[in-house]
Amino acid sequence: MSVAFRRDCDEEHLEPRFELPIPPGPNLVTPHGYALLETRVAGLEAALAGDLTEEERKALLRDARYWRSRLTSAQIAPAPSGKTVAIGTRVTIDRDGKPRTFEIVGHDESDPASNRLSFSSPLARALIGAEVGDQREFPNSDEPITVTAIAVA
Repeated sequence: MSVAFRRDCDEEHLEPRFELPIPPGPNLVTPHGYALLETRVAGLEAALAGDLTEEERKALLRDARYWRSRLTSAQIAPAPSGKTVAIGTRVTIDRDGKPRTFEIVGHDESDPASNRLSFSSPLARALIGAEVGDQREFPNSDEPITVTAIAVA
C-alpha cells in the first residue's frame, strides 16, 4: 500500500527504536568515570520526573535503562602506579615521528576528540602494560610506537 493512503496515526512506518548496545567485556571505569555515570543517571531520573510527551518519555526511559545498567556494572579500575600504561594513566607516545598524549579511560568516558581513549581501543590495547621506552607494534604504522612518558591522570 502506498504511503499516501496511510492515516497520520499509523506508526508502522516509523523506524524501530532498539536498545542501546552494551559494550562487551568488563565495565572498568576511573573514579572520574564513575562520578560521570552517577551524574548522568541522576540527570535522566530528574528529567523523567518532569512533564514529557510520550515520545520524549520513551526516549528517556531507553537512555535511563542503558545508563543505569552501566552504573550498576561499573567497576572502578585499580589505581595505576604510573610505571606502566594502565586505565587511568596519561600516556605520551611517539608514533611515526609525531608525539601524541592521551588518557586511557573506560568505555563511557572515552572521547577521542579530547584525547581520552577507551581501554578497549586498538591503540590502548597495544600499549597497556608498556613502560617508558618500550616499543609496540601497531597496525597501519610504518614504525613501532614508542612510549615516551607515563603519568597518573
